[in-house]
Amino acid sequence: MILKERIKPEELQLLQALEPRMELEEKDAQNLRTLEKGYEGEVQFDHWFTNYQVESIIINDLLLEVNGTLFQIDSFVITQDRLHLFEVKNLEGDYYLDGDKFKTAAGKEIKNPLHQLSRAESLLKQLLKELGFYIPLEPHLVFINPEFALLQAPLKSPIILPNQMNRFMKNMNRVSSKLNNKHTKLAEALLSLHIKKSPYSRVPSYEFGMLRKGVICSSCRGFLESFGRQRIICNHCASREDVDSLVLHTVKSFKILFPNQKVTTTAIYEWGDGTLPKRAIRRVLQKYLTVKGEWISTHYE
Repeated sequence: MILKERIKPEELQLLQALEPRMELEEKDAQNLRTLEKGYEGEVQFDHWFTNYQVESIIINDLLLEVNGTLFQIDSFVITQDRLHLFEVKNLEGDYYLDGDKFKTAAGKEIKNPLHQLSRAESLLKQLLKELGFYIPLEPHLVFINPEFALLQAPLKSPIILPNQMNRFMKNMNRVSSKLNNKHTKLAEALLSLHIKKSPYSRVPSYEFGMLRKGVICSSCRGFLESFGRQRIICNHCASREDVDSLVLHTVKSFKILFPNQKVTTTAIYEWGDGTLPKRAIRRVLQKYLTVKGEWISTHYE
């Protein structure tokens, strides 16, 4: 049972909404690429983990705190007599371990994911002890990308390489599990401690007036230039999208970037730089959202 589904991180949503509308500094553009790569890997992990058939509770994307220290868990699985902590990495290329250093084949040192896993394991054990739960914890470092290789991989480690994943899943499915109220209480306790908004979010400052206005193609993220009665054809990638979808996509980006501003026909018209007619915007807002207020105070939620 999945108790907490994985959702796209707020920081990633904000950066993706900003990217076509302003020129990101290199550090922000790099952060965006890193977040996209990481989220893509986690989604691939979720797809692979659907093969898990044992009775369990699965909690994704936990941000927890112990003694003032924050740590993140990509996936946490509760079974009858064991807890599984999964750290997922979407690296590609050849890497090797040089002592406790993690390096590319070219010799460039990067942050060692084993250290990250060890830190999360240690902090989680502290938290479990504080909560009064004493179930054995198994950490796993999953390299999800099939193009990843770890040269001279250690024989005994929590590492799961791409070519080991199917075998690992078969072994997981061989273990019987029957959950009880104790497991449910643990899951609920951890979920209640989840921190919804990360204090480490790195998003550049922005205002409505400084951002480029327009309607963005969902396929190539380029700006659309013409409007058709039923569909709009992107001049960049030739993809076709219906008007309802485009209006909702435009509303979504507006709400992500300006959560405290009201969604009105005029606001979305201006946000789309007049590409979409007001009558089409009003029709879609009335169809899919809830009308609030009357006359000049009308807005949609």
